[in-house]
Amino acid sequence: MATFLGNPVTFTGSQLQVGEIAHDFSLITPALEKKSLADFAGKKKVLSIIPSIDTGICSMQTRHFNKTLSDLEDTVVLTVSVDLPFAQGKWCAAEGLDNAIMLSDYYDHSFGKAYGLLINEWHLLARAVLVLDADNKITYVEYLDNINSEPNYDAAIEAVKVLG
Repeated sequence: MATFLGNPVTFTGSQLQVGEIAHDFSLITPALEKKSLADFAGKKKVLSIIPSIDTGICSMQTRHFNKTLSDLEDTVVLTVSVDLPFAQGKWCAAEGLDNAIMLSDYYDHSFGKAYGLLINEWHLLARAVLVLDADNKITYVEYLDNINSEPNYDAAIEAVKVLG
């Protein structure tokens, strides 16, 4: 059972599995532009899903994936949270991560519902990492049972590198 701040939580939707095709989405950038999977066509994608950019673990996760994977060819890191787009943009500016791709699910939580990550009790997203190939096939998934812990960075990074 998943926990957040030591308490059990429940989710809306079903978690996706390796081998499935990722659901399309419509999320908002800090510049208030809508983005979908089609905007990243032909690229390997790391979906780094976090509860809120304004927490220590979420900040570490976002910095780590962006700094570690930014030089890989045809690879994008998409950080998704329910933070307001303005907060995401402010965080990126403060951290000097000008090229980080931040996407917000604040509007209708459709991403969280489609990916089985919307925490019913808090209306935040659970922590997860999904790696998608260039055709949006899921090749790696980590849904964290303890949402207050860090993901397995090495396993996710290796899953991206295996894609070539």
